[in-house]
Amino acid sequence: MPTSPESPTPSGRVGVPVVRLWYGVNELLAFLLELAALACLGWWGFAAGDGVGRHVLLGVGIPLLAVVVWGLFAAPRARWRPPLPGVLAVKAAVLGGGAAALYGVGHPVAAVAMAVVVVVNTAVAELFRRPPATSGEGRAAGG
Repeated sequence: MPTSPESPTPSGRVGVPVVRLWYGVNELLAFLLELAALACLGWWGFAAGDGVGRHVLLGVGIPLLAVVVWGLFAAPRARWRPPLPGVLAVKAAVLGGGAAALYGVGHPVAAVAMAVVVVVNTAVAELFRRPPATSGEGRAAGG
């Protein structure tokens, strides 16, 4: 009986369209987390400091700085793309900063939830970016 590309094969492997679907869903979640981090940074910035000028400076400046740093180093088409540890450091600073900002405005449970989702999303994204191992890989040599 033939199987559809979306269903698991007899070997238990999931077809390519299902993997692409989950990759797309995870990338959408990553984008939404990036927007949420910027919103949280702005929220914290407008709530922090004394005086209207400082509120506006932090509320606009911190998210703008995050956008510039992300665009230069972590975006898919970044001008200067560092090795993976550098990209992850930028992502940790921006996305972790968003979670910290959420904590800073008085929402610790939401901040922890956001941080957990960011870590899982990033880990899954890195797994999707690695090519799957073939049946011959991963075996001990000479055995």
